[in-house]
Amino acid sequence: MSSPSFELLETTIDQIHHAYEEGDLDSRELVDSYLERIEAYDQTGPEIQSIITINPAVRERAEELDQAVEESGNLVGSLHGIPVVVKDQIKTKGITTTFGSIAFEDYVPEQSATIVERLNDAGAIVLAKTNLPDWATSWFAFSSVLGRTKNPYALDRDPGGSSSGTGAAVAANFASVGIGEDTGGSIRLPASFTNLFGLRVTPGLISRMGMSPLVISQDTAGPMTRTVKDAALLLDVLAGYDSADPYTVTNELTHVDGTYVDQLSEDGLDGARIGILRDKFGDDSDPDAEPVNRLVEETIELMSDAGADIVDPVQIGDIDYYVEETSLYLVQSKRDINDFLTNQVDAPVDSVEEIYEQELYHELLDLLEGIAEGPADPEDDPDYWRKIVLQDTFQRILLNTFAEHQLDAVLCPDVQVVPPKADEVRSGALDTLTFPTNTVIASQAGCCAMSVPAGVTDEGLPVGVELIGKPYDEATLLKLAYAYEQTADPRVVPDTTPALESEE
Repeated sequence: MSSPSFELLETTIDQIHHAYEEGDLDSRELVDSYLERIEAYDQTGPEIQSIITINPAVRERAEELDQAVEESGNLVGSLHGIPVVVKDQIKTKGITTTFGSIAFEDYVPEQSATIVERLNDAGAIVLAKTNLPDWATSWFAFSSVLGRTKNPYALDRDPGGSSSGTGAAVAANFASVGIGEDTGGSIRLPASFTNLFGLRVTPGLISRMGMSPLVISQDTAGPMTRTVKDAALLLDVLAGYDSADPYTVTNELTHVDGTYVDQLSEDGLDGARIGILRDKFGDDSDPDAEPVNRLVEETIELMSDAGADIVDPVQIGDIDYYVEETSLYLVQSKRDINDFLTNQVDAPVDSVEEIYEQELYHELLDLLEGIAEGPADPEDDPDYWRKIVLQDTFQRILLNTFAEHQLDAVLCPDVQVVPPKADEVRSGALDTLTFPTNTVIASQAGCCAMSVPAGVTDEGLPVGVELIGKPYDEATLLKLAYAYEQTADPRVVPDTTPALESEE
């Protein structure tokens, strides 16, 4: 670093821009510092294994931005010189994009996803692509292309999936911010397990063009960050209509007064009404659930102390029935992935069946196997249409709970248990479809939701709290999360990836 006044660890977008403007730092220096950390901690040392591919042109991109500042004296866009890690589910022109699959280990797209183009237009730097279970089909961090990603807070624990690499990389300070993807909780679950803020937006608010699907009606990209403001800054860049993704008409239903950053307020919890979904807390007699419940209770108390009106408890109909009966993976995902594969130029495989039959996937991905055995066309299955109708019913029941209690958000643990040990996953003791994550509630009811860190247990394991919001009401979630963050200061730096000597 050119100046001892700039600290890389836990730095924010605002702090980076201040250092740029003061001449204490440039983009090339920042990129080199993150690459040094990746080499020291991701590729060697604790070997986190969050990064699949480093952008081969990353230094060139940084130097272009530095040259632009020299010539104009101004930063290029709201994300100027901000190194971003991107889940490898999202296509990047000129950078290998694997989708977590060994079948695509040499696949280099000819076109970037819309959101990558928006990041570039805002001046961001795509630093690297991050690991995910093949085709985003697991809550756990095992892929055929890279293997296992470790949790930087406890190397024997899982960092969650499917945005495993993004969560681990941002938590370990391998980049400034990260982009994940969420179908049933794939942003929020790893955010919970890695002490981050993770935002699932209403599907369509952010374009999915150039991103492999899982359940196309539920899929969305989104920010995974160490601070709420950084999430809001990213969302202001990512959100918007895209004619290539018809779902983005959602933006016509979203009305924000100014930017998402403008919604942030230190007193955002004052007078807010938050309902506590006790039905989705784990059993205190379970040693893996008790520490989660304890930290969630502390979070509720902090929110109350900050002025929130806690409505405890609230109920959402027969929630377990609706969670089970509105799951679409086994009936819809095969068609959605197949449609994507058949439209990729020079794709090495063209169907889930081919991936399954040739065993081109990680052996622990039980959900992918279930998807491969599902119907080629779900519309021929009457049960598919029943599930679609039930999703609409589920949303109506959930929104009636909001209306009845005049709620701003519903709160519960993201996951009922602490991050599992990798050996538990390897043993087959954990099944993707029965793992006790509450993130599927918002996903299957068509709502937005945000994971906020509740801190870490006595064993140092991160716990996340889920705030479920109404569709198109991301602004409220950001406001609540920001106010909580100012009160709680819940971020903890993992011991396995401390500052390097060059950073001190």
